[in-house]
Amino acid sequence: MSTNDTTRSQSILLAGAGGVLGRHVARALTEAGHKVTGLGRGPVHEIRADLLDRDALLRAVEGHRFDTVIHAATALRRPPLRHRDMHATDALRTDGTAHLIEAALATGARRFVAESMVFGYGYGDFGERPLTEDDPFGPPGATPELERHLAAMRTKERLTFNTPGLEGVALRFGLFYGPGGTEALLSLLRRRQLPVTADRGRVLPWVELTDAARAVVAAVERGRPGQAYNVADRTPLGFGAHVRCVAEEFGLPRPLTVPSWLLRPMGYAHVVMSSSLRVSTVKAERELDWRPAYPSAREGLAALHAGR
Repeated sequence: MSTNDTTRSQSILLAGAGGVLGRHVARALTEAGHKVTGLGRGPVHEIRADLLDRDALLRAVEGHRFDTVIHAATALRRPPLRHRDMHATDALRTDGTAHLIEAALATGARRFVAESMVFGYGYGDFGERPLTEDDPFGPPGATPELERHLAAMRTKERLTFNTPGLEGVALRFGLFYGPGGTEALLSLLRRRQLPVTADRGRVLPWVELTDAARAVVAAVERGRPGQAYNVADRTPLGFGAHVRCVAEEFGLPRPLTVPSWLLRPMGYAHVVMSSSLRVSTVKAERELDWRPAYPSAREGLAALHAGR
C-alpha cells in the first residue's frame, strides 16, 4: 500500500466501532469510500471479540483480510472521575494494543492507526508554549496512578511505531466533545453532579468528534509511517470554562465552582482540572491536510445544539 495513496478504497478493521469516537470514524471512512468492518464486544460489530482475549480475537479475525487496522477502542462510557475509572482503558492501551497488532499482522494489514491523546505529554502545568510532536511523550508519572496511565499511553505508541511490517500512525487527540460525547455532561449538569474548579488561566486542548473522525480518515490515507500527530481545535479552553460553556449553550444550571482541594477524592478529575496544556497542530495541518471545521468548542457546541 502506498503511503501517499489517497484515492484507493481500503478494507479497514475498526476496533471500537460502536464507541463514541468509533461511530463517527466508521461514518467518515464509509463516506470517504472505504469498506469498514467493526470489531468489538457488542452486537453492532461485524466481528465480535474482546481485545483483552488474545486467543478469541485471533480466532475471530481468522480468514479475514484488511489493508488497515484502527485502534479506537475505549472502556470509557462516561467522564472518568477517579483513577480506577481509567484502569480498563489502560489495559486496552497495553494488552489490547498488543493483541490487536497480532490480529492486524494475521489479516495482512499494512497500516495501523492508533487513537492516542494529549495527556500522553503528562499531567500538570506546561505553561504557554504549545507542545509539538517532538516534545517528550510518556514521561514518568509523578505518582503511581499517573505512571500507570502514562505507561499505558507510552506502550500503545511504542507498539504502534515499532512493530515490523506495520506502518504505524498515532493521533494525539485533545479532549473530545460533540455528538455522542457531550450528552454525558448534559446529564451530569442537569443533576448538578459535575462541580468544577476555577481555571485560573489553565487551558486544555479540545476537539469536536466529527473533526476527530476526519483526522482518522486523513491518517489512514496520508499519515506518514512512524509519526504522531496532535489533533485539536485552535482554541484551548479550561475544563471549567468548557463545562460552563456547555451549560450556557444548552440552558442548564451553571456548574458549582468549588475549591480544588474539594475534588481530591475524585483523583483523576482533580488532576485533569489542575492541568494546563497547549498543543500545536501545525504538523497535522501540513502533512494530513487536516483542519478543524470547528475552531473552538463554543462553535462546535452551538452546532450540536442547533442539530438536536
